[in-house]
Amino acid sequence: MDKLEADQIETRLESLPEWTLSGDNLQRTLGFSDFKEAMAFVNKVGDAAEAAQHHPDIMIRYGKVTLTLTTHDAGGLTEKDFEMAGTIDRL
Repeated sequence: MDKLEADQIETRLESLPEWTLSGDNLQRTLGFSDFKEAMAFVNKVGDAAEAAQHHPDIMIRYGKVTLTLTTHDAGGLTEKDFEMAGTIDRL
């Protein structure tokens, strides 16, 4: 899959208002009431990531989950990252 150009990334970000651009990564932090709720969400993300064969980096801090997406073998963001971000938003 080809790495997206800056203008393509900006256009796609418009449909994902909760996500930010951090270098060559898409990133979003979500808040939950406690660790158990955060882990339940992470498990849903894990299932979706396995189905898509595209896995985010996940950082868990009690009730906060930070997800980071990039396509390592393309050296930056691809359509796959934006598809996964949309899937995560629907969870």
